[in-house]
Amino acid sequence: MQRRSFVTGLAAAGLLPAAPSLAQADPLPSWNDGPVKRAILDFVPRVTTAGGADFVPVPERIATFDNDGTLWTEQPNYFQIIFAMDRVKAKAAQHPEWRTTEPFRYVLADDRAALAAIGEKGMLEIMAATHAGVTTEEFRQIVLDWLATARHPRFHRPYTDLVYQPMIELMGFLRVNQFKSFIVSGGGVEFMRAWTDRVYGIPPEQVVGSSGATKYVLQAPDRPVLVKEPKVEFVDDGPGKAEGINRFIGRRPIFAFGTPTAISRCWNGRRPAPARASWAWSTIPTPCANMPTTATRRSAASTRRGTRRCGASGSSST
Repeated sequence: MQRRSFVTGLAAAGLLPAAPSLAQADPLPSWNDGPVKRAILDFVPRVTTAGGADFVPVPERIATFDNDGTLWTEQPNYFQIIFAMDRVKAKAAQHPEWRTTEPFRYVLADDRAALAAIGEKGMLEIMAATHAGVTTEEFRQIVLDWLATARHPRFHRPYTDLVYQPMIELMGFLRVNQFKSFIVSGGGVEFMRAWTDRVYGIPPEQVVGSSGATKYVLQAPDRPVLVKEPKVEFVDDGPGKAEGINRFIGRRPIFAFGTPTAISRCWNGRRPAPARASWAWSTIPTPCANMPTTATRRSAASTRRGTRRCGASGSSST
């Protein structure tokens, strides 16, 4: 949870006159004092100061964030893919045919070269087999149980610890300034909704992502459920992201943060003009690939050495 000063809390509650956000104590302490941080600290007060030329009403203060590689790390693989592979191993006893069937046998044999070559089709087959056939409530609990026990192979920490501290600060800063933040990701929406409220402070209804079809079933005369089916509808890093925003949010965001692909392709490849004060996209690049996670900030100083703070100069990739 984000710590707020007493003054910031009063301002957020409307007990103090509106003032530019720059008057607050540094809301982004993990960010380098460079052009990226200054762009954010310039943009937010301009669009939230009543009477200003660039003022944006509260209902229109929509921010969108990519997830993988933006809010939490995505190495050595997308975490949902690691989850799916762990599910193959957990369900292998129920499916002895998987030991001789591709692509499942690659997972059970830990054949990384073969797994790297299966492509999207093979991965979709794994996802369908491991995500479908259970109710949405059962799937949510499976995800939570996995997150409670699974550990990252390098950091040996829960995957939900490996979220980027600078991004947690940014979401908190936007929240104080009455932005409504959404996650718009190619990741599975039901996989993310199980934990985003606890980790990011973003409730399930503000998460947009790829989703599997569901079927309404009566398990008992008085217990209707939704059962997950294999068909998947993607919200990806191309134009599908803009379509997903329109379909599920219905408002065009004034602030977006994600990978270069997610940002530059959104809205059919058109980047907003720098002169448009109500757009932050042209001034906000992708977060640093090696910026500190909440886990590294809680670790020993030796673990943190060499980790750039977000907004550092130089190129980065996710």
